[in-house]
Amino acid sequence: MTTVTFHKTKSGEYKSFTCKGHAGFDDYGKDIVCASISVLVINTINSLEEIVHEQISVESDEESGMITCKFEVPLQETSKVLVDSLVLGLTQIVKQYGEKYCKLRFTC
Repeated sequence: MTTVTFHKTKSGEYKSFTCKGHAGFDDYGKDIVCASISVLVINTINSLEEIVHEQISVESDEESGMITCKFEVPLQETSKVLVDSLVLGLTQIVKQYGEKYCKLRFTC
């Protein structure tokens, strides 16, 4: 199962997010749930870096399926929309395939 945790400040601002684990929907190379999650997460990170030029740090471990994106400064409004879009996409995956394969968590 993949767990995506969004870390927020007490005022509700995004601080970071971590995606961890493999969905386990199907065999490696055929797992459409894992691939969908990966595309959403990686595209969001790439957009934050390349389009909006946010100051972020990214750590990953492909074997364990972990990627963490930390925001070095408060996000610009455009970046908040990108992260909100990530949450929306992941929420739709959870609705379609269930928490057996993907869970979303929010912490303060």
